[in-house]
Amino acid sequence: MPRTIRTLTANEVETLVDWAAGEGWNPGLGDAAALRAADPEGFIGAFVGGEMVAGISAVAYGPGFGFIGLYICRPDRRGEGHGKAVWDAGMARLGNRIIGLDGVAEQRANYQSMGFVPAYETVRYSGRPAGVADGSDIRPVTAADMVGLFAYDRQCFPAPRDAFLREWLQQPRIALSLTGSTGFAGYGVARRCREGFKVGPLLADRTDLALALVAGLSGRIGNEALHIDVPASQLAFIAMLQAAGMVAGFTTMRMYKGGKPGNAPSMVFGITTLELG
Repeated sequence: MPRTIRTLTANEVETLVDWAAGEGWNPGLGDAAALRAADPEGFIGAFVGGEMVAGISAVAYGPGFGFIGLYICRPDRRGEGHGKAVWDAGMARLGNRIIGLDGVAEQRANYQSMGFVPAYETVRYSGRPAGVADGSDIRPVTAADMVGLFAYDRQCFPAPRDAFLREWLQQPRIALSLTGSTGFAGYGVARRCREGFKVGPLLADRTDLALALVAGLSGRIGNEALHIDVPASQLAFIAMLQAAGMVAGFTTMRMYKGGKPGNAPSMVFGITTLELG
């Protein structure tokens, strides 16, 4: 049967996220709607006989930056070219933008052969941080914070993502912020996943503020585990997480094609998602 490539509906994005769960990626509950808010046209599937056989996210954050994720071919249809077909469609959609992705170890050489350049490794730290106190000035994010928070986020992420954040910062996700003398000094979001809670983004002016946000988020989720994808360059923060009893696990490599974005990676202590950057 011929293969059709097209944009996914909202329900089909839900299916793609379920596939990610089946791959062991532990996506968040309710992720699909928030991910789709970033770019409703940015989710592409391959269909054979009316059934989705492969999918990918190719989200455009404006004209200058895009991100590839959720690249999955259904296990029973692998080896038939469907994955390559959605990959080509996603890359074509993003065109000449700087394109980012988070690659697993076994795919890094493949991505490099297609022009992606390694930028930094991320390491997932998991567990319950012990003996860490949150700051007294940590508070929940409110609707009144949005404009200021969007501006703060723009320092840390390669492109504006206001539509995504409006959805991502909503309950039941837990969004906490810190302020300093000149405005926001950090914020973090925790969301329930198939297993435990993931933290992301985790952005802060300093390492101690990032750790205080982790403590604040941890204190609001009962006894469940936290998972944070931390840039490996954040050595002091990693040492603090390890001292608090969190354990390293899954690793990925942030890679870019078409150049390197001009955001401030020093303020990124936990990436938002492996799916959208």
